[in-house]
Amino acid sequence: MIKSNHQEVVSLESSNSVECFEPFISPNPKTSYNPVQISPTIHKSAFVSPLTAVIGDVTLRKNVFVAPLVSIRADEGTPFYVGSNTNLQDGVILHGIVNKFVRVDGKKYSIFIGKEVSVAHGALIHGPCFIGHKVFVGFKTIVYDAIVGNGVFIANNAVVTNGVRIADNRFVPPGAYIDTQQKADALPPVPAGNREFAEAVQRVNQEFPPAYHILCGDSRCSCGIAYNKSEKRDSE
Repeated sequence: MIKSNHQEVVSLESSNSVECFEPFISPNPKTSYNPVQISPTIHKSAFVSPLTAVIGDVTLRKNVFVAPLVSIRADEGTPFYVGSNTNLQDGVILHGIVNKFVRVDGKKYSIFIGKEVSVAHGALIHGPCFIGHKVFVGFKTIVYDAIVGNGVFIANNAVVTNGVRIADNRFVPPGAYIDTQQKADALPPVPAGNREFAEAVQRVNQEFPPAYHILCGDSRCSCGIAYNKSEKRDSE
């Protein structure tokens, strides 16, 4: 129980039912450069948080966690792919430039993000961009027009851009500006402490999708929005 300045008593007792704001999940708008509308494809085990936008040809695979205030907007550059067990934390932005692509297994993507990637709070990933498996993208980092190999750790406030390719298991220091291949090739291996931190972040975030599904709804409609089956039956 909490008393406010007006001495009113507010109850903080838990409830079995939590009403969540719906995320905005939508096909892309029709434009001259993207005349066909395509809706997101969201695995039933993925969780898209309230106050989040997922627009256009976006694939979210198994157990992806999308935190509040994330913008995944495939309305210009398209399509986007996010691999299983990846987490996109609060305030992350995914967007791409029209007709600029990376190729993965013969298919073109504006943004391709692999499995077990952590994209930390406030980061910007802008296509064309490839991010491999088990990458950590730090707080307020920018990755644009780049190829990032498996196991890379990009620390906070770094910039990776200008068509660079970062080899597997390399460490981008805090605040670094990696805009030439020479800089990318000179990056050191990921320190053990940073590797352990990235693994810990993964462990924590992989628990969020099933836990939030229980909190916000035990089922998911075709558009990706969570709901409780009992509530749907009651409304009918």
